[in-house]
Amino acid sequence: QVQLVESGGGLVQPGGSLRLSCAASGSMFAIAVMGWYRQAPGKQRELVASITPGSIINYADSVKGRFTVSRDNAKNTVYLQMNSLKPEDTAVYYCNAQAPRQSYWGQGTQVTVSS
Repeated sequence: QVQLVESGGGLVQPGGSLRLSCAASGSMFAIAVMGWYRQAPGKQRELVASITPGSIINYADSVKGRFTVSRDNAKNTVYLQMNSLKPEDTAVYYCNAQAPRQSYWGQGTQVTVSS
């Protein structure tokens, strides 16, 4: 069983920055594609960024140039650095780990961008 624990969410003003972390238990982290998703009220969950074990990265168009995803395989942790935050970035952010025949979700962390 894999557990994912997100942290780093909070309230920030427009233009500000936050760094989310997702710590994974278990041994599958090294082979997992790690993803950050978000879900705003009344909207579907959407992919924000993903990173493969070999650090191939994919971003949603809406966050390109503002968000940076990274992973530390030694710490079983994936990060999402979010800069130039906008009110439309407000959502619950979820960490996801995918490996063959396995998929796990964290509990989510709230990010609110408001003045």
